[in-house]
Amino acid sequence: MGEAAFGAPGIAPTWASSDKDFVTSALGNSRLWVTIGHGIINEVYWPSTGRPQIRDLSFYLIGDGRWIDLKRVRQYELSKPKPYLPLLTIAHTGDDYRLTVEVLPDPLRDVLLLRYEVEGPYRLGIIAAPHLGTSGYDNTAWIEDGEAYAAIDIGAMCLTADVRMDDLSVGYVGASDGWQDLARNGRFTFNFDRAESGNVALSASLADRQGVIALGLAPQAKSARTLARSALAAGYATIRQGFLDEWEAWGSKLTLPSPEPGLASEALMSATVLKCHEDRMYAGALVASMSTPWGNQTNTLGGYHLVWPRDATLAAFALLAANEIADARHILAHMMAVQLPDGHWPQNYFPSGQPFWTGIQLDETGFPILLAAKLREIGEDDAPGVREMVRAAVGSIARHGPSSDQDRWEENPGISAFTVAVVIAALAAAGPWLDDGERDYALDLADDWNERIEQWCYVADTPMAKQAGVAGYYVRIAPPEKDGGVTGNVLLRNRNGQMIEASCLVALDFSWLVRLGLRKADDPRIRDTIKVVDSMLRVETPSGAVYRRYNDDGYGEYDDGRAYDGNGVGRAWPLLTGERGHLALQAGEDPIEYLRTMHRCASPGGLLPEQVWDAEAIPERELFPGRPSGSAMPLIWSHSEFLKLLIARDRGQPVELLDVVRKRYGKRVPKAKRTRWRNETPIATLAAGRTLVIEDRHPFTLRFGWDGWQSVEDLPAEPLPFGLWGVTIAPDSLKGRSALNFTRRYGENWEGRDHTVAIAAKPKPQILHHRKRTT
Repeated sequence: MGEAAFGAPGIAPTWASSDKDFVTSALGNSRLWVTIGHGIINEVYWPSTGRPQIRDLSFYLIGDGRWIDLKRVRQYELSKPKPYLPLLTIAHTGDDYRLTVEVLPDPLRDVLLLRYEVEGPYRLGIIAAPHLGTSGYDNTAWIEDGEAYAAIDIGAMCLTADVRMDDLSVGYVGASDGWQDLARNGRFTFNFDRAESGNVALSASLADRQGVIALGLAPQAKSARTLARSALAAGYATIRQGFLDEWEAWGSKLTLPSPEPGLASEALMSATVLKCHEDRMYAGALVASMSTPWGNQTNTLGGYHLVWPRDATLAAFALLAANEIADARHILAHMMAVQLPDGHWPQNYFPSGQPFWTGIQLDETGFPILLAAKLREIGEDDAPGVREMVRAAVGSIARHGPSSDQDRWEENPGISAFTVAVVIAALAAAGPWLDDGERDYALDLADDWNERIEQWCYVADTPMAKQAGVAGYYVRIAPPEKDGGVTGNVLLRNRNGQMIEASCLVALDFSWLVRLGLRKADDPRIRDTIKVVDSMLRVETPSGAVYRRYNDDGYGEYDDGRAYDGNGVGRAWPLLTGERGHLALQAGEDPIEYLRTMHRCASPGGLLPEQVWDAEAIPERELFPGRPSGSAMPLIWSHSEFLKLLIARDRGQPVELLDVVRKRYGKRVPKAKRTRWRNETPIATLAAGRTLVIEDRHPFTLRFGWDGWQSVEDLPAEPLPFGLWGVTIAPDSLKGRSALNFTRRYGENWEGRDHTVAIAAKPKPQILHHRKRTT
């Protein structure tokens, strides 16, 4: 009979490292996802991809006078039957041992099966660290009838096997857990049968050299045991074949280019990673990554196992291009279900739809519209509710754009070339779902914003332009007009609150102006910005040229290799190499070297990271140039970008480029019928002959006059589509005027400031003098 473990509640819990080898999941009824890192089992997610329940399950070899911690030795190889069959075999080898483990999620039950075989004079030891309830603070573990359990009030796990488990014990991490036992005694000697409410761990050794371990998860301990024991009773071979059959049925439909073996394999792997990240409980929900950046140093609840609408819809485009149309439709259906009443989506949320961070990123409102338009363009029928979804999203864009509370890097408000490109394309593509008045308004709004992109996001004749030998370039973001717009300053949120001039901050965000068909790849402004970005953000690594998000970024490890802790130094992102590759493709170049670089950045298991280390190697921190850093891995955004660039190379154009947008903006920049004045986007000078609309989200009365408040009048605003209000001033009213002065009254209250719009004089027609031709 054992006794209660000592050392409660254990050390502060953390998650596993984000340095993953692999991710896998079954395609049946099972609601269980598994990550592998450093040759062991890392987080196990249940009953949703947003809920990690196990920190890790580690493997040890225990012999006479010697024990081996395999995750520290790290001499192992990975293999799988095919790139799109995520049945992973891990083979650990040493001078006198070989441990082979096959990782099999049961398609029918919430059970992980591990078939193992040991060669050499050792027994297999295992230590499992539950974090049930997505926290390691309050788990209780116990031993009962030769099996190990852990539970909280809303979930439980059972660890059992088809062979006898010996040396069973539970303990508190850092005090009485199995690793402490091995470190002190060289073998498992502890015999504790209960550890109450803390950061706990379960340990055991396996009596036979080969067998099957089962880890079951369920709401109660008895239910978890039932699942685990029934999986063992069903037979490993039968479950294995069912797992493979379902993945084969899915993967055989993939239609992918194969320019060379490594890229072909990475493409199949990328599609499989995207599919693995889809939730089974909430179909169509794709979390950004089943990892927590720098997770072995934090207990952050959210991590990246949340749905970002941007990442999920970009993955849908990749799956759509790979001929997995049903998967793309699942994602759109999920998006429709979690859309908020005013038309936008949460910044990110759990797969259930529960918001986590609540910022507004306007590109995340535009992307679902683009996905719906792409499905329609390839001949897919509209799903029920698409019209309502698109109309609500367009309304949100119309009311709040073009400025966004957050840019795509979730750090700054203002107008970003990336965000404005997405919302303009969304407005232009939304026509089939809008009535006549809404369609006319949305198209003209898109045209107005498109005309003004350079006014908002482009700078010329700056010191940085002169240094680069160019006329100008697109900036990363222009702060809100009240903060100076493109002449203002931007807060570097990961750099201890430092500020930088907006005109000095560049990023690859502008590439989406070309990607979505709003600007041509040979536009001199685009070419000049490429030169600036290549000189400022391109980092040469042994994997190839990789790009940073923006200059002076702080999201990444410090120069000495310390983990990001709210501040740091931004590192290079493989997905941005993909964005640069798309620019090259649209300029008529072959982007294959960009694909090769991304592939060389992958982990040994083929996973693409968020960031790679881009400085001198720091071996003691496992940081090597061109290799994954401690940031998220895998990142579905990275895998999506690789897959889309590969397919775009084959088809000659980006997957996201819509015919309706290309036809509207592909030849020239059309002039809007109306120029719109808003608080966020005022107009300094109105071009001659243009109609001016002064708009707001609330009813108002416009008091206006001319040339210094002459001929004052009042006009009530009229309702416009999508809940907006406006006063329209026709070109005929502007004749002979040099300036419009106005202010507004809302109910009984005046806004308390005056505004002026200069009116450009109509240019005089040129008189051409022709010299009489003589012979």
